[in-house]
Parts: sequence; C-alpha cells; structure tokens
Amino acid sequence: MKRIKEYKKLFNVEGEPTLKELKTSYRNLVKEWHPDKFQEGDEKAAEAELISRKIIDGYHFLVSMAQETIEANLPEYTATINESGIADYDHKGLLLTVTFMDGNTYEYFGVNRGLFLKFNNSDKQMRFGKRNIFQSFPYRKAKKEAQEAQA
Repeated sequence: MKRIKEYKKLFNVEGEPTLKELKTSYRNLVKEWHPDKFQEGDEKAAEAELISRKIIDGYHFLVSMAQETIEANLPEYTATINESGIADYDHKGLLLTVTFMDGNTYEYFGVNRGLFLKFNNSDKQMRFGKRNIFQSFPYRKAKKEAQEAQA
C-alpha cells in the first residue's frame, strides 16, 4: 500500500486514476526529469537519472493496477483463479505474492499477517483465497513464468 501511495503522490493522482491521467502525468514528468535535459557533470544529472527511473517504474506499476487494465485482463484472471491451482506463495509486510500453476503471478496489496496465516494454515487454500483474498484486495499481475510464455 505504501508503494501505491508513493507512486500516486509522484504522479499527483488520487483515487482510481485513468490510463489517460497516468499517461498525461507520465509525459509531463518525463519532460521535466529526462536525463538528457541536463549536462553531464551537472549535479542534477544524477538526480534526474534516479527520478526518471522511478517515474518509469511508477508508471508501469500504476498502469498494471488501473481499472482499465484490470477489466481488460479479467477473463484471464478469472480463468487463473478458477481453473489453476496455487504453485507457490510468499508474504512480506502487507504484500501477498501468489504464483499459480498456469505460470501467472499476482501481487495482492494490504493482506495482513493474520489473514495470511489463515490462508497458509487452510487445508483448502484455493477456496480460502477465492473467498477472502483474490476478489477482495487490490492486485496486479506481476509476471508470467518464462517457461509458460515460450510454450
């Protein structure tokens, strides 16, 4: 959640930003902080390099969580959570990362330790996840395993 708030603050957006808002803000930030705008050796050149990387990372992160992106990928997500089992999972802070048998990995934000422990100790993790996590928390697709992508 901290990461989401940090990127929204960087892009000066609130609530559920649209892809259009993100793109406009992204373009303006890149124009302002592009490293080529500064002379080599200038103090701001190194800062611009770091900030531009953060802008690019933030843009990709927020786009992956935007409502339009979620809606466009909903059929694939629904198939994954309904037809695939859980291959692996990891919990760190309030972030639950779940890798499914079909190779898709999703990150769920705001999953507290208590809920994770219930998920971890459940004898039917997929069922517990569907009922309590997969549709209840903000999520984004993190990656798809390279093996699956080549198939």
